[in-house]
Amino acid sequence: MWDLIMRKIIADGELVAKCGLYCGACGAYLKERCPGCAGNEKATWCQVRKCCGERKYGSCAECGDFQRYEDCGKVYNFISRAISLFTRSDRPASLRRIKEIGRAAYAAEMAASGTHAVKRGRNK
Repeated sequence: MWDLIMRKIIADGELVAKCGLYCGACGAYLKERCPGCAGNEKATWCQVRKCCGERKYGSCAECGDFQRYEDCGKVYNFISRAISLFTRSDRPASLRRIKEIGRAAYAAEMAASGTHAVKRGRNK
């Protein structure tokens, strides 16, 4: 069945998820099936959200515990790697990009490209 409700992709730094994905270009968010990371109070299972919340981080890009985001078992675990294969997304590259240019500029890049993350192989 076709979803009749569809949000437009906009650039909004508040739609950058804790793990580096851009909710503003996610199909579930655009079809109003998900409120996005910041508004998803049901996502108590997400260890990344929990960790960032405890540390008062906007995203993992603010964390300095690891030299490489790939070394963090919360942001780069089996499930996230499997999802990344399916979506061809690169969360560590997305987090590096957020750290480099900031959340608002990253949101603008993702909105302009219509994608939810830096694609694997692009590694900006």
